Amino acid sequence: MGLFDKFKKTEKAETRMTHNLGGCIITRSLYEGTSTLKWIFREEPANPVDNGWRALGDTDTQEYINVTENNLVVDFDRLVEIEPAVLAIYDMPVGTDLEFDSERMVFIDSKTGEEYR
Repeated sequence: MGLFDKFKKTEKAETRMTHNLGGCIITRSLYEGTSTLKWIFREEPANPVDNGWRALGDTDTQEYINVTENNLVVDFDRLVEIEPAVLAIYDMPVGTDLEFDSERMVFIDSKTGEEYR
């Protein structure tokens, strides 16, 4: 079960469709600024407004993300506000799995080690 499916069972979602980039799931820690972007991956979209992107913060643990309330559906624009570098990877395909190195401002493919700037 994807995070989007888990979230659909709750009652709230924040959306701000200003550029029509679709909805994504980010952790509450990213949204609130208590962590910085560390991992981002793209799943098959759960519905027509979902773009499939999922973003996790550097302090997020498996236990943390397993709590539905710690995952928020937001417009991709909100993630861009948090970390503008994500615009560079927006068009990458489903199955993309990246780690973000914020010091070097580079995304690293978790499978191949290839870097994307």
